[in-house]
Amino acid sequence: MVVTPVGWVPNRQEILWIDCSPHAGREMRDRHPFLVLSPKAFNDRTSLVIGLPMTTAEYNATNPFAVSVGAASGRKAGKTSYVLCHQPKSFDWRARKAAPHPHGNLPESLFRQVCSILDQIIGLTPSAS
Repeated sequence: MVVTPVGWVPNRQEILWIDCSPHAGREMRDRHPFLVLSPKAFNDRTSLVIGLPMTTAEYNATNPFAVSVGAASGRKAGKTSYVLCHQPKSFDWRARKAAPHPHGNLPESLFRQVCSILDQIIGLTPSAS
């Protein structure tokens, strides 16, 4: 069982464990790693966390919206882990009993790659006209 440490608040670029259930359709279900995009101050004040789910599903090797972030650990050891940039989500991290993931923070270069793909999908950065 994963326990949320007292006083811990997730921060941008951190990987955490979160329960994605309930779900609908092709959405993820059950407990998964989740990459945090929102800053710590927002997460603390609102109890919400905005981020992207992670998976080891092998079909993501050819998914242009998935970023390979290295090998998974634990029961998925040896499998490649992917951040799914096309599935941004927000969760109440306190109600879902989120907890830090052993991998800690995603390296800066990979975090930038993830943010770049997400920006291409949803267009947060205005393009120069």
